[in-house]
Amino acid sequence: MLPAHRMFWVLILLAAAGAGLLYNIIFAAGASPLAGFTYGICMGATVLAFDRGLILAGLQARIRRFPAWLYVPAAELAYVLMIMAGNAIGGLVVWALALTPDDLPTATHMTARVLAYALAVSGLLVFVIRMRDLIGGEVFVNFMIGRYHKPVAEERIFLFLDVVGSTAFAEAHGDLRAQEYLGAVFATLAEPVRRNGGSVDDYVGDLAMVTWPMTRGLKDARCVTCLFDVIDRIEADAAAWTVRFGTVPRLRAALHGGSVVTAEVGVDRHKIAYFGDAVNVTSRIEALCRPLGVGILISQDLLERLPRLPAGIRARSLGAHALRGRGAPLAVATLERGPADAASVEDLAPRRAVAAR
Repeated sequence: MLPAHRMFWVLILLAAAGAGLLYNIIFAAGASPLAGFTYGICMGATVLAFDRGLILAGLQARIRRFPAWLYVPAAELAYVLMIMAGNAIGGLVVWALALTPDDLPTATHMTARVLAYALAVSGLLVFVIRMRDLIGGEVFVNFMIGRYHKPVAEERIFLFLDVVGSTAFAEAHGDLRAQEYLGAVFATLAEPVRRNGGSVDDYVGDLAMVTWPMTRGLKDARCVTCLFDVIDRIEADAAAWTVRFGTVPRLRAALHGGSVVTAEVGVDRHKIAYFGDAVNVTSRIEALCRPLGVGILISQDLLERLPRLPAGIRARSLGAHALRGRGAPLAVATLERGPADAASVEDLAPRRAVAAR
């Protein structure tokens, strides 16, 4: 699936289509503008589908494992092939709709000039996409619109995901191998987070911080669904993890939400940062997983705001616990696989209330 913020992807496709239209104006005077638009959107869609892993995902994954001296030419060749395929598809559509007087072989033929132009446009669009991936989709959009130039008070949900045993892995295999391992784990988070409307906003050592605006994260319990989607994805690839790293990653997770102040900080290097008790409490909850002997904890405050837990997931109250730096104890629960039909938060509330006393 393409990530959330579909408008971004629509704009990328429109930019590709606009580039095709511009090519017709500059180099093919008299040709149908709709033909250039069609060529552009078909090539853009093909390149985008490949870049996002919607097609030939296995090939892309293998290319990314190549050493740098081989990765660059291999990736460039792959994009050339995608552009040629997009041009062929565009030519077929243009010919079928009678938008060109050319015959089918001519309509689908790619000239050197078209290829060079398409590579330049694709390179620019892929660069924009890579920048978005680097800093996160939501952060990228917020930087572009300047939403957090001034501090903003808002409610957000935080999911902290800590990779268990990463220090021991580094001691056994070295720092470079450990970084490769963590990079693979963090890459696994990307698709489930996108699919559930979240944003990976920061990495701190072996911990990833995922966030949602409160309303978006509560809808359909996306914050909980995201967590179990990540776990399911790791478990589904257990054999591959064992072959590649000799171990299957385990995660400790904490979910909490509340009011924070969000602001753009930094001079030479800008980032969007969150300030407030909700961030600190999430960190303390994650640290509580180990003494309680569980892998997942969610605060009662957030649990009670969820309309319903996802199907097959249930909450088990673990009572109230003192957290370092916080005066009042905080009630928490663990999330685990349960009956096939989801348990409503309302059904769980009486048990949580008893546990909290």
